[in-house]
Amino acid sequence: MGLLSWIVFGALAGWVASIIAGTNNRQGCITNIIVGVAGAFVGGFISNRVFGQAVLFDWSWRSFGIAVIGAVLLLALFGRKRR
Repeated sequence: MGLLSWIVFGALAGWVASIIAGTNNRQGCITNIIVGVAGAFVGGFISNRVFGQAVLFDWSWRSFGIAVIGAVLLLALFGRKRR
């Protein structure tokens, strides 16, 4: 994926994760992009360790789900640190 695709993919994944985690009102677009892209890396790393197979981050539902799960984990971790 190109840079623009990473930004759009990260924005969508971060937005969905912020809705799931309940932080949608406190996050802006830039934060959603950062959380979504970082969540894709975290989710890919965890998926690689658990399932033993590499994840190709292209436009697929599996990749999107892994990115959202990783982003939710990041939001939960940072939300817990804030409190």
